[in-house]
Amino acid sequence: MAFEIKMPQLGLTMEEGTVTKWIKQQGDAVKAGDVLLEITTDKLTSEVVSEYDGILLKIVAQEGEDVPVKGLLAYVGQAGEAVEGEISQKAVEHAPKQTQIQQPTEPVLTIQNGNRIKISPLAKKTAAKLGVDYTTIKGSGPMGRIVQKDILSAAENTKTVSAPITETTPTMSTNVSSKASTLELMEGDEVIKMTGMRKVVAERMTKSAREIPTVTQNVKIDVTDLVALRKKINEELNVKYSLNDYIIKAVAKALKQNRHILVSMDGDQIIKRAHVNIGMAVALEEGLIVPVIKDADKMGLDEISKTAKDLAERARTNKLGLEEYKGSTFSISNLGMFCVETFDPIINQPDSGILGVCAVQDELVMDEEGNISKRQFMRISFTFDHRLIDGATAAKFEVVIKELLENPMQILV
Repeated sequence: MAFEIKMPQLGLTMEEGTVTKWIKQQGDAVKAGDVLLEITTDKLTSEVVSEYDGILLKIVAQEGEDVPVKGLLAYVGQAGEAVEGEISQKAVEHAPKQTQIQQPTEPVLTIQNGNRIKISPLAKKTAAKLGVDYTTIKGSGPMGRIVQKDILSAAENTKTVSAPITETTPTMSTNVSSKASTLELMEGDEVIKMTGMRKVVAERMTKSAREIPTVTQNVKIDVTDLVALRKKINEELNVKYSLNDYIIKAVAKALKQNRHILVSMDGDQIIKRAHVNIGMAVALEEGLIVPVIKDADKMGLDEISKTAKDLAERARTNKLGLEEYKGSTFSISNLGMFCVETFDPIINQPDSGILGVCAVQDELVMDEEGNISKRQFMRISFTFDHRLIDGATAAKFEVVIKELLENPMQILV
């Protein structure tokens, strides 16, 4: 019998993943180690490789489909092998220990009018969410099992039948959520199922905004000397330190001096964090990912610069490991390059705060003697969890950051 390729579990809290892209197509020859497909889960895009030589006999999970952990993705085997039923004992015995093949998860069995209905757990959950009567659906999965795409298709068909027929029907994808179906659509509108990274970002931001009572404080900082020092060091040492490198270093020093900012809430407990791990928000086309600079307070400017550039580059090319975007105790979101003057960043749980960094702008300033000069200013926007941090406490932390950025040599000492 053919080998089953299943959704891997990338982390203890992972429940499902989204099939992003099939690299190999049905009927392609594959070797052990070949990348079969890309999946997205918990903000991370990962590759699923084949453990076996053979042919990709059948693709079960289509692109865009959400699949639970250990859910079936595809079959790999020799040409002509059957792809239905259980994996042979021989296949189990020869599977590598670290990726030992699991026996297939039994579908949920429902008795309806004396008939046994096979439906996957994810499909049953989706049916309940969308209000779909799955007992009338013919499954397209193995052995007639009802899978999630059958539920989504039924939901779309129901919506199409109930909608008034006009000559200008909006273009719609086959994957429609119950949320989208409540909106009044207009000509040219397209409904797209929220999946992958965009779905995770939406869920986490909603959870954070709903659960945390936040306050955002904005502080204006004169960064004229910092901009000048950065330019001088880059030219004299032939390096390319970014302004963000200095900001990360300054925030790390400020956090070390204000450890009461490094806290998290866990039920009715307050967790005092031991490490200054700074999450660095990186914007991707698919959404937002926050790789983490571990123990940033122990790093010099050069190490911070190299680490930040490396994490950002690998985040954009989906090369981050699972542990490289976990464990932050504070986060920074820099929108200065987009000319943003001020904003209210949303806390990246379980952190208690996040610092928004805004654009550097030229301003004319008059001194006490009436002389006018051009200076460069930048605003920072500190959003914090008011359950854990008071306004005055946050302000003291902001003052330390301000003093460091306005006296940049202190950042390097």
